[in-house]
Amino acid sequence: MRAAVYRRFGGPDTVRIEVLPRPSVGPDDVLVRVRASTVSAADHRARSREVPRGLGLLAAMGIGLFRPKRPVLGFDVAGVVEVVGANVTAFGRGDEVIAMTGADFGGHAEYARVPGGAAIAHKPRNMPFEDAVTLVFGGLTARCFLKQADLVPGTSVLVNGASGAVGTAAVQLAAHAGAHVTGVCSAANRELVTSLGAERVIDYTTEEFTAEPATYDVIVDCVGNAPFERVRHLLEPGGALLLVITDLPGLLLAPLRRRRTGHLVTADVGKPTAEDLASLVALAEVGAYRPVRDRTYDLADIAEAHRFVDTGRKRGNVVLRLTGEEPAPKATAQQTEDASS
Repeated sequence: MRAAVYRRFGGPDTVRIEVLPRPSVGPDDVLVRVRASTVSAADHRARSREVPRGLGLLAAMGIGLFRPKRPVLGFDVAGVVEVVGANVTAFGRGDEVIAMTGADFGGHAEYARVPGGAAIAHKPRNMPFEDAVTLVFGGLTARCFLKQADLVPGTSVLVNGASGAVGTAAVQLAAHAGAHVTGVCSAANRELVTSLGAERVIDYTTEEFTAEPATYDVIVDCVGNAPFERVRHLLEPGGALLLVITDLPGLLLAPLRRRRTGHLVTADVGKPTAEDLASLVALAEVGAYRPVRDRTYDLADIAEAHRFVDTGRKRGNVVLRLTGEEPAPKATAQQTEDASS
């Protein structure tokens, strides 16, 4: 299979196309013939090792110290099930699915293994693969943070970084829950964020959102520049600060601040589940969740995709398209036996 591979940390040009063996499939796994993935902030951080302050050693444990542990990036996939392990009953060969590969990565290849217990769901019937995959990384991250805040109609929510993959998802999910949403983004993205459900938009290039008199029940920081000490005065009593991006002090101090102030302060996304992903699919199928796709690149242009993501200016998601020139070969009896062993 073709895959986008990086053998050392660095810039976009470290990622190149190679031919690799297909991933092996265990009894609880699913092998997906990938039609689309995204190039996300997670891929940027893993490839460049540009991580928030103090998290270098922790990141190295996951992605590698001297060289990449997992040379194929890709946090999510949309595609067609090719092989299922012996213990898998919810999916069969030929099913169209979306899934999070998570810390295993591997989505930037023509075939990807989705490990047992990962978030996987049938693809929305009303979306092509390139749109459906946008539900996974941003959608699951936003959902898993927001469900910790117990949103109810009338809740006031501020989303800092409202035009990115997680931000556009957070705006939509909060608005769907009946919250009054304020988005922080550039003026160029005002129309997009408003169309997703934000009642108000603050242009960070001309306004300082922390200097405003407004207060919020929930603040979602998708940028990493809204630590607790900067935004505490904006939180209502018992309000929540959801740190999608934070540094080591923010990570370590979150539980202490929660105990001392009564605010929910968390940098823990939790474990996204298949049920979480299925709930996003259900919203998408009734038109209550909209895919936000900035640009789409073919696998051969993977370095260009990384280069664009590195600018930090993407709106929603950057999609990687893997079409495949030839149909996938059918699984042999031996492959099925191997998958069951």
